[in-house]
Amino acid sequence: MRILHIDTGDEMRGGQHQVLLLLKALRKAGCEQSLLVRHAGPLGDLAKSAGFPVRIGGLRSTFRLSRSVDIVHAHDARAHLWSATASAARFVVSRRVAFPIKRTPASRWKYARAARYLAVSQCVARELESACVPGAKIDIVYDSVETQPTMPTWDPTAPAVALASTDPMKGRDLVERAAHVSGVPVVFSNDLALDLQRASMFVYITRSEGLGSAALLAMSLGVPVVASAVGGLPETVQHQQTGLLTGNEERTIARAMRRILEEPDLAGQLRLAAFAAVKERFSPERMAQDTLASYRRAIGS
Repeated sequence: MRILHIDTGDEMRGGQHQVLLLLKALRKAGCEQSLLVRHAGPLGDLAKSAGFPVRIGGLRSTFRLSRSVDIVHAHDARAHLWSATASAARFVVSRRVAFPIKRTPASRWKYARAARYLAVSQCVARELESACVPGAKIDIVYDSVETQPTMPTWDPTAPAVALASTDPMKGRDLVERAAHVSGVPVVFSNDLALDLQRASMFVYITRSEGLGSAALLAMSLGVPVVASAVGGLPETVQHQQTGLLTGNEERTIARAMRRILEEPDLAGQLRLAAFAAVKERFSPERMAQDTLASYRRAIGS
């Protein structure tokens, strides 16, 4: 299958990491792929260094490149608009956020154009349906994370780690207050892959979340997760099975953080179950299989 991926993001954020993982996993499945980006940036550089053809362009490039592929995969909102406007092939759209969708005529036109939607969670699928996207056009395709052959060791004496995001929806203010209440030191990280290697827990507090790929990363590294019970996070973190879910109040967050340190047997059980869940449900291979199934539905093969 020949696939044109379009991602117009300026930074290497969670969505771009997922595009790169998908490119690599689909290559193993025998797919021929290229990537269209808006301008030079980290995703294009990484994809090119991994051996994928990368093009820089916009609407004209979307039309020209889409004429020689079987399917176009739009990975963000601008890519969705480009595909709806200019794609000569059928296209699918990844929807990664749980924000409500606008109900304007232009939005209705854009959302009616895609052959299928790849929702990152049931939560996101419900938002699509609330915007009048038929459920029959939506597939659930979870994020993935590269798995480790064996579960890494865990240091309960290390500080907790949380995202260093300045986005007010990400709840850094709640984590700071919970850290004060609990007495658990927290490192706010700009490099989760590095800092989670020496973390007692990952505290992922947010006011809105499509799925939570950062939580998946922690789970894959054997780090216990404390996360908000919002959006798609309950599909990633099962309460008291693969992590602890909490309300967005500083004292409830603090109690969950203390449990990780004060109940080592529970922490050990969460780590083992989470590590197994990542391998079973959130591997790049599983994401590629589910994505290919959606492509085939989109082109009717």
